[in-house]
Amino acid sequence: MIRLTASLLASTLAGLALSAPASAQDTPSDPRMSHAGGDRISGMPFATRSPVLARNGAAATAHPLATQVAIEILKSGGSAVDAAIAANAALGLMEPVGNGVGGDLFAIVYDPATQQVYGLNAAGPSPRSLSYEQMLEEVGGPDGSIPPLGVLPVSVPGTVDGWFAMHERFGNLPMEDILAPAIGYAEDGFPVTQLIAYYWNRNMSIFAERFEAGEIQEFDNARMTYLNEQGEAPAEGEIFTNPDLANTLRRIAEGGRDAFYEGEIAETIDAYMERIGGYLSAEDLADFSSEWIEPVSVNYRGYDVWELPPPGQGIAALQMLQILEPYDLAGMGFMSADALHVMIEAKRLAFEDRARFYADPDFADIPVETLISEAYADERRSLISPDTARESVPHGDPAAIEHGDTTYLTVADSSGMMVSLIQSNFRGMGSGLVPDGLGFMLQDRGELFSLDPDHPNVYAPGKRPFHTIIPAMVTRDGQAWMSFGVMGGAMQPQGHVQILTNMIDFGLNVQDAGDAARWRHQGSTQPTDPVTEEGGLGVVAVESGISEEVREALRARGHVIEDGDGGFGGYQAIMRDPETGVYAAASESRKDGSAMGY
Repeated sequence: MIRLTASLLASTLAGLALSAPASAQDTPSDPRMSHAGGDRISGMPFATRSPVLARNGAAATAHPLATQVAIEILKSGGSAVDAAIAANAALGLMEPVGNGVGGDLFAIVYDPATQQVYGLNAAGPSPRSLSYEQMLEEVGGPDGSIPPLGVLPVSVPGTVDGWFAMHERFGNLPMEDILAPAIGYAEDGFPVTQLIAYYWNRNMSIFAERFEAGEIQEFDNARMTYLNEQGEAPAEGEIFTNPDLANTLRRIAEGGRDAFYEGEIAETIDAYMERIGGYLSAEDLADFSSEWIEPVSVNYRGYDVWELPPPGQGIAALQMLQILEPYDLAGMGFMSADALHVMIEAKRLAFEDRARFYADPDFADIPVETLISEAYADERRSLISPDTARESVPHGDPAAIEHGDTTYLTVADSSGMMVSLIQSNFRGMGSGLVPDGLGFMLQDRGELFSLDPDHPNVYAPGKRPFHTIIPAMVTRDGQAWMSFGVMGGAMQPQGHVQILTNMIDFGLNVQDAGDAARWRHQGSTQPTDPVTEEGGLGVVAVESGISEEVREALRARGHVIEDGDGGFGGYQAIMRDPETGVYAAASESRKDGSAMGY
């Protein structure tokens, strides 16, 4: 395992504001709100805990009970895939603010039997009955935009089919056993955790306002499913049950994926959408199947970093790493202005390509290999000035190069199999629409289509939208080294790069790498914008652990720096020692989750 050296420790402490808030106005009046915490006599001073070490298996999820479910499945003889499915089902119940069976799923699996990395795309397409012309009419013409709520952004939920695709290939236990823990918790109840309670209340309040404004076609079902008897979102510690979801999961366990896509569940969704004026149909569900795809990778300082190709945004992380490869980040110093500057500029360059080229590869020719190539990175890197942030950033021209609110979880088992799985309804809980008696909300992923007819991500019926959710895997010398992910929309590629540089360049361990302060750049062109747009300077939000001295040095380079608002993602990871086989698992402090092993 990588450890922090004495020299790196010195540079680390120099770049962090460990004992005082960034400015006087940030000083909390309540001493309990101070950033200063207890003192650790080992590890990094900002770390919340040590990594969880185990020999036989490990799991890290965004909810402690879901992590425990995964460990129980492993102990019962389940594979890492079995445990990942069980945990995901539990999270759909316990963390409905980020995921559920109404959303999509992506996964990367490392199989020790073949020593290969496999990718799964379980993202559903748009309804076939909603044409481009009808979409334009619905949103008020080509200058409109697809709304975040209601029937228009709803696409086919891919999660359940993804579960069965993974299970068929890598599963050991029957699906009835895998889904039993989630069914039990849905029937008997579980206590709602702190952060999830906060987002639950926030989501339901926004839904109520948007329903009154006419932006959601039906809201009674969501109220009945997600509010308590007093008509309120459950508070921290309150016991929540979802018997409708228990029935849905039981039908899936007994009837397989067809129960969801061709049976009673599909019929219920179809009837509900017809009743409220929606477009998703039983035919859309029946036609869907997830897809095994080839992950793509770049080598960063001896580590092969694997991501999934578009329609997801994973290759943005690979583009950033390729741009950063020649820089001596370690020499610049951990959390130094020099290191952060080149990382922010690399992000801005990669995200302009993200906005211009990432789309459903079944509908557009995506130059993936060129975008992540060293030659293309060299060209893009030439736009970075060491002293000045660019006022505007164009997308690149790959054709000119010669060719030569989401949940994340990870599980590893005793065989060495590792699963990196991410699953989401997109914006928070989703579209606001809960089909009659099913206990879950449909996703609103279709908001991420462009309406620009010249854009590769332009809306079309039966097409998958651009996706933000990305799992990641790292191998070294052909062996799995780390399975990890960082939740949070456009924060995800930025977070992936920050985790990897924290570990590979700066020597932090798997827990410290997630607990370290983060930055997040906003203001790049989006995949929903016209192709003629160009990214501006934007804003860099930083967490309190980044010192005022570093902030001022970044401002001197032209960056716009502001205090963070909490949107820095949620991280889980499992790392494997290639010599001992010992797992080190981590779950960061920004979420309610935990890591466990046995």
